[in-house]
Amino acid sequence: MKSGESEEEWGTAGCSEQDHLIPHEVLNPFVMRLDALNSTYDKVKVAVLTVFVLPLRIVGLCLCVLFGWVFACIGLYGLSEEDHNRPLRGWRSRMRPLQAANARVAYYLSGWVIRKRGQHSTEVPVMVAAPHSTFGDAIVLFCSGLPSIICRSQTIGMPFFGKLIDYTQPVYVSREDPNSRQNTIREIQRRAHSGGEWPQILLFPEGTCTNRSCLIQFKPGAFYPGAPVQPVVVRYPNRLDTVTWTWEGPGAWKILWLTLTQFVSFCEIEYLPVYVPSDEEKENPRLYAHNVRAKMAEALGVPVTDYTYDDCRLMSKARANNLPCETGLVEVTKLMHQLGINMSTIEAEMESFAEIARKTDGLIRLTEFAAYLGIPTSEPGLVELFNLYDSDRDGVIDFREYLLGVSLISKPCNTEETIRLAFRLFDLGGKGHVTQRDVTKALAHTLSMTEQESARLFQQVQKAHDDYITFEEFRAHAQKKPEYAKIFLTWHGRMTQEKEKSQ
Repeated sequence: MKSGESEEEWGTAGCSEQDHLIPHEVLNPFVMRLDALNSTYDKVKVAVLTVFVLPLRIVGLCLCVLFGWVFACIGLYGLSEEDHNRPLRGWRSRMRPLQAANARVAYYLSGWVIRKRGQHSTEVPVMVAAPHSTFGDAIVLFCSGLPSIICRSQTIGMPFFGKLIDYTQPVYVSREDPNSRQNTIREIQRRAHSGGEWPQILLFPEGTCTNRSCLIQFKPGAFYPGAPVQPVVVRYPNRLDTVTWTWEGPGAWKILWLTLTQFVSFCEIEYLPVYVPSDEEKENPRLYAHNVRAKMAEALGVPVTDYTYDDCRLMSKARANNLPCETGLVEVTKLMHQLGINMSTIEAEMESFAEIARKTDGLIRLTEFAAYLGIPTSEPGLVELFNLYDSDRDGVIDFREYLLGVSLISKPCNTEETIRLAFRLFDLGGKGHVTQRDVTKALAHTLSMTEQESARLFQQVQKAHDDYITFEEFRAHAQKKPEYAKIFLTWHGRMTQEKEKSQ
């Protein structure tokens, strides 16, 4: 199957207009709400199976892991470091089906029933599986002839499992190596174009676990070789979901315990037809990944979103600032690309957002916006700015809207020229500094603010002297709160109009 969709058709062709980035309804694929112990029946079942069945299943699992470790030790025995960089041959490679069969037995002894649909092609060098939602997804490896995987280099030191993983000849990724990403891509390309010498490579291109409610953005690593890939979709059609292991939800041990205390757990693996890339997709791995994801989402009957692992990081940042985790779901990678900003900038803006938003719902209303800036809610310039930020006109600003507003509206206005213009509005008499009396007089004239309100605004500025503000101090405060820039320009325009009328 081929696809020739262009990059423009799926919305990454340099679009940075705010209208294109209006937030949609939040679908959180990184949260898991466990309902396995809600009913009396399920509680009794788990209790009974914990006593009578769980010990037997653990023994069976341990025996299979032990057998697998022995097979792996035999298969790797006597290999040099140089041999590890070449595909296993002869009797060593013929142990691969034995390892896969042993792992399938481990699943069966744990109460799993595996159903396979479609035809697994051994001719393509790369398989991509999704959605990735649990450690149970490893069953795809054992039902597909034990292909190689991508894993962290630290896993080689894990007791028993490190040797099992090493036998599959994975592509190791090192977080300490700054060149690791490029080295990994080169190794995937080398193996994909080896003419079948290396085993197939299996990747979960989402890069993190989700709750299977959608497919998040695919990483392009599997698609750099430009070779045909076989998509594999994974389903868990169980009455109770005890397998999903996501960013926010039950821990791994609880998930394992509840899964092992079910009578049976079902997993369905479907091999989709091999996807042959077009010439355009071969040249553009991200387009290739996008189009393969669309085919897999269609087979699963779920939507796609542009969330990535970076959204998980931002969720943690939101939680650290006592905001709801969903505050960080903004399709970070997409915004970084379209706004030309990096992750550290987004995290810094999250800190600023947390100073304004309500902790209960992670949203900003006009009252919080006004209090943050120290300006009355009746000020037309403030209301105008709030409405510019509030792109969907629902009366509140979420973090996505705030980030867009700061990046596309406030910061472009917050130039050196604007800051100097604003300083001159306050610096009555051109003294080179601004006193509290200057601020009170200027704000009383432009905004009808009381002396107490002006005093609070004056005290917000960090200054070396209690009784006046220098231009450098004024500029530092304005740069910290770029929202003022648009309001400064509104004030200046209003004062200019008044001066023209008076003449």
